[in-house]
Amino acid sequence: MNAPRTLNGHVSHWFAEHGPVTPREPLIGDATADVCIVGGGYTGLWTAYYLKKAVPFLRITVLERKFCGYGASGRNGGWLYNGIAGRDRYAKLHGKDAAARLQQAMNDTVTEVVRAADDEGIHADIHRGGVLEVAYTPAQLTRLKAFHEDEVGYGDRERLLLGARETAERIRVAGAVGSTWTPHGARLHPAKLVTGLAAAVDALGVSIHESTPVTEIRPKHAITPYGTVRAPYVLRCTEGFTADLKGLRRTWLPMNSSMIVTEPIPAELWETIGWDGRETLGDMAHAYMYAQRTADDRIALGGRGVPYRFGSRTDNDGRTQPATVDALREILVRFFPALARTGIDHAWSGVLGVPRDWCATVALDRSTGLGWAGGYVGSGVATANLAARTLRDLVQQDSGQGTATELTALPWVNHKVRTWEPEPLRWLGVQSLYAAYRTADHREAGLRSAVTDPIARWADRVSGRG
Repeated sequence: MNAPRTLNGHVSHWFAEHGPVTPREPLIGDATADVCIVGGGYTGLWTAYYLKKAVPFLRITVLERKFCGYGASGRNGGWLYNGIAGRDRYAKLHGKDAAARLQQAMNDTVTEVVRAADDEGIHADIHRGGVLEVAYTPAQLTRLKAFHEDEVGYGDRERLLLGARETAERIRVAGAVGSTWTPHGARLHPAKLVTGLAAAVDALGVSIHESTPVTEIRPKHAITPYGTVRAPYVLRCTEGFTADLKGLRRTWLPMNSSMIVTEPIPAELWETIGWDGRETLGDMAHAYMYAQRTADDRIALGGRGVPYRFGSRTDNDGRTQPATVDALREILVRFFPALARTGIDHAWSGVLGVPRDWCATVALDRSTGLGWAGGYVGSGVATANLAARTLRDLVQQDSGQGTATELTALPWVNHKVRTWEPEPLRWLGVQSLYAAYRTADHREAGLRSAVTDPIARWADRVSGRG
């Protein structure tokens, strides 16, 4: 089904389009810093950026195993939006007002990323068209209406609930029966954002060492094969690659997500599809998809393929199984039948971090100086920025250079999560859950019931998502 010329792996289309990356110099021996940041993705770079802006005299070192953006920051779908993992659980633990403050902070974060990129001259193809999430079965429509009400209840007063006709006026998704739209979202080019951010951090005087894998983090120590960086604060910003660090195998599960990107789509086909507003596009399936119309008029579309590899292993190159590429292409054509003959130029995969309770967290242990942020469950493009500003405030507060702030009082700060089950239970559990979600989607499409399939409700309870 896929053209033989489809490029598979090699990190992502975003970096293939952006051009080759020349890694910065690795660490060349033991070093000291005031703050050592492990991980050169969005979380680590934004943290370095905001800390250095706030306290210019700080000596900050960033250690990255490959090159900045090599992980999820350079492989994602380019969704800058206001979703955050774990909000409903935080509402149960801390009250709805606390969770609403977290949601408002996420809404503001979309604006903050756009502002910071503009201030730093980072041209990342950002287009603020909002987020459109569609339903195309009766059960999905029921979930969509409930989701819409929840979002309005958390303060998203500008959100719209759209019928089939209004949805088609925005994007003509085949069979769509309704949608919900929020302005709190934007499309962007992930590699352009992360490389631009790294350059901005470089220019501020932060030391970035690439090709420098950290093998172990201890209080005041980040250990690499080339030397150890000693610092009062060591901040772990490794997201889906956290399981590679000594002693952290079961902390966050590295969940695989896969993407395809089409060849450039001609104007006559865009006339059929619509999508003039360039909204980011998602759906209400249990095994959901996410997509964007790129600046050069392609469609980049992603979803879960092989969700998890035994033993929390990660694939470095991002090569994607042919069956997953075919499945994503089937979604593309189901949404847009006019693209049945459109070629797929590139397929790739990456990993994201999933905590056992599906709650994103940011934390600083004041007794050890160890901090961390992540567990974004696929919503990291914006959440990483909020996490970074929160880490900045926590470090400043602990070091006596600042006080408690609105960000340090948010309910996700210092949240504790239990570890994942040992193997083979972890592998069996994840494979079973995603098989259940795919089965539920298939049954909902066939039965045309307005009620969520009981298999999906069971999977939500078992996974911790429900």
